[in-house]
Amino acid sequence: MTISFQKRYFCLCLLLTLALGVAAQEQDTLSSDGLLLAARHRAFEKNDYPKAKEYLYKALLISPNYADIRIFLGRIHTWTKNYDSARYYFSSVLDKDPSYEDASAALADLEYWTDNNKVSLAVCETGLKYHPASQTLLVKKARVLYELKQYPDAELTIEKALNINKNNTEVRAWSSRIKESSLKNKISFDYDYVYFDKQFANPWHQASFDYTRVTGIGSVTGRINYANRFTENGVQYEIEAYPHISKTFYAYLNAGYSANDGVFPGWRGGFSLYANLPKSYEGELGVRYLQFSGSPTWIYTGYLGKYYKSWLFGARAYLTPSTYTSTPSASYTASARYYYGGADEWLGFTGGYGISPDDRLNSILLDSKIRLLTYKVGASYRKKISRLNVLSADITWYNQEYLPGSYGNQYQLSIGWLHRF
Repeated sequence: MTISFQKRYFCLCLLLTLALGVAAQEQDTLSSDGLLLAARHRAFEKNDYPKAKEYLYKALLISPNYADIRIFLGRIHTWTKNYDSARYYFSSVLDKDPSYEDASAALADLEYWTDNNKVSLAVCETGLKYHPASQTLLVKKARVLYELKQYPDAELTIEKALNINKNNTEVRAWSSRIKESSLKNKISFDYDYVYFDKQFANPWHQASFDYTRVTGIGSVTGRINYANRFTENGVQYEIEAYPHISKTFYAYLNAGYSANDGVFPGWRGGFSLYANLPKSYEGELGVRYLQFSGSPTWIYTGYLGKYYKSWLFGARAYLTPSTYTSTPSASYTASARYYYGGADEWLGFTGGYGISPDDRLNSILLDSKIRLLTYKVGASYRKKISRLNVLSADITWYNQEYLPGSYGNQYQLSIGWLHRF
């Protein structure tokens, strides 16, 4: 009984302490620091911008030269689209101290959001004179240069930011976007070799060549795949696009055709909607279409990814309704990617169950009403060997049920080369 009472007493005291702390944060409106804290609480926790501004005006009466109060007041005016007032508060800080980094960053954001890109660029450059290693200002400068279509300068700037801290997901995202725009063309070649210990007597070979062009609406790719499977040769032709919809959404479109049904699906297609989500998440919902010699198959897919420091973790599922198989079937894949350098330098790991319709090498095995068990584990490596060239290598092991109750191993080795120009 005594221990139970002590536990309850401790919990009650803890709750009271937390409650009094929150109350104190709201009630300390006599000092400028207390008013600033109360304003932040009102703005971020309550979305009450008028009350936050009221606290900040009171704080300025107490401490007229308190820079952080003026900057936060300027940001609230920016969020509420009172841009002239915002400029007044940011400039009042910079007039007294041109080296104040937070004020430069806030003013650069304001000018960027109001499409005054040249003014934003000038603010960034002034701030970088005082803070040449500021990753914040370097990213904002690269972002403005990208909007001004000064891609080579934007790429040099974002590389400086990346060298300071490669774990910043925003920097890596901008690095990829700028690289794609500064070099609008790329070609790549990939070769896959597959060995089976039981299922097939002869190994499989596949080679792919593609050309990608970055356009105003997104990238468009043309691809030719050649394969030798089941001692037969086949060729598949594909076109693929990633059109931009907004800053949050973009899409994936794919269509492919092959006259060699036994080597490739006769027709393939795909559509996905991607979203860049808050807190470094990304998501996808889509559908895939495969037409073999018989009836077509529709497969639905979903993906969720999370950036954490230098890692990208992801989970994907493919679901096939019973309309197309004897029973509903699914495949799952978990992945982890470690970025040891820029956007083109990573080490990846995958593990999963089932066959993916996006796996061009093995998707032909989906041409069956019966879904047999498949497990896989793989690793991949990608390395930039120059500014324009990237090499990649993958190795994957599959354990497949090729007949009911009979299992065999499949070993897949892939190498690739990418060149931007």
